[in-house]
Amino acid sequence: MARPTTSSRATGHAKPPAGRVGRPGRLSPGMACDTAFRIIARRHLAAVLAQHDRTCRGDPDALHQIRIALTHLRTAIRFFSPMVDDALRPKVWAELKWLNSQLGMVRDLDVAIERMASGGKLAELQHWDDKRAESHRLLARALQSARYRRLVEQTSGWIEGGPWSTRRSKEAIRLRRCPLANHAMVQLTDWERTLLRKARKLRKLDVEKRHKLRILNKRLTYSIESLEDLFADKSLKKQKAILKQLRKAQKALGQLNDDARGQALAASLREAVPEAAIRFLDHKREKKLLRTASMAYRKLDKAKPLRPSDLTPDAEPKP
Repeated sequence: MARPTTSSRATGHAKPPAGRVGRPGRLSPGMACDTAFRIIARRHLAAVLAQHDRTCRGDPDALHQIRIALTHLRTAIRFFSPMVDDALRPKVWAELKWLNSQLGMVRDLDVAIERMASGGKLAELQHWDDKRAESHRLLARALQSARYRRLVEQTSGWIEGGPWSTRRSKEAIRLRRCPLANHAMVQLTDWERTLLRKARKLRKLDVEKRHKLRILNKRLTYSIESLEDLFADKSLKKQKAILKQLRKAQKALGQLNDDARGQALAASLREAVPEAAIRFLDHKREKKLLRTASMAYRKLDKAKPLRPSDLTPDAEPKP
C-alpha cells in the first residue's frame, strides 16, 4: 500500500534557513573540546537540514534519517556537558525535544504499519494509513513553521557562539581547552560503565526502564561513531568490535520498543480496530530479542575496553 504524501501546497514553501551551519571539519585527538563540539554539532545539524524536504514530502526513510541525525545532535550536547551548559542550552534543548516529538509520532506509525502489513486486513491497514496521513500533515506543518526556522537559527547560533563559548571563569576556559581525547576517554568510559551496570538487570526491567537503557545504548553508540576520526588503524578493530555489540543490543531493544509503541498505538485505535493490539503481543519474539541483547552486553563486557592510547595524539589518523 502506497504511503500518503503531502500535497504540493503543503511542501511548496521555501527551504529552511541554513543559519550559520558551516562546513564540517575533521577531528583530531589533541583538538580543543570547543572546536570539536562545533565540528560534531555542525555535522549533525547539517544532516537534519539535508533530510528536511524529503521528510516534508512523506518519505519514511528521510524521516528515519532526520530522527537519527537529531538524536546524534542531542547526544553531542550531552557528551560535551558541562562545557555547553549555559543559560541558553535549556531553550535549545527544549526546542530539539519538541522537534523530536513531532517526528516521533509519524515514525512510530511507519514502523507499526510495516509490522501490520505482514498480516493485517486491508480495512485495518487503511485505518492506520489514514492516521499516519493525518499525523504527517501535522508534521509537515511543523517543519515549515516559523518555530522550526527559529529552532534552526537559534541552534546554529548557539553552536557557533553561545554563552558557553565566552564564559571567562577558569573552569569554563579549562573545559573549552581540554584536549578532545582526554574528555572523550573519561566520558566514554563513564557511559559504558553505566550502561553495562544497568544491562545486567535487563530481563527484570519493565518497558519504561528498558527504553531508558536503550537511550543509554544510543548515546554511547552515537558518541563512538561521531569520534571515528580519532581511531587509528591499530584501534579501529577494537572500535568496530565495540560498535558491533552495541548495535546488536540497540537493534534488539529498538524492536522491543517498537512493539511496545505499537501496542500503545493499537490501544488508542481499539474502538476502530478491536484486534490491532494482539498483533504486537508476541512473548516468543520478546524472549528472543531479550536474549540477543543480553548476549551482546555480555560480549561487550568481556571485550577489551578503550584505552587512552587508542585516542592519543600519537595515534592520530593519517589524512
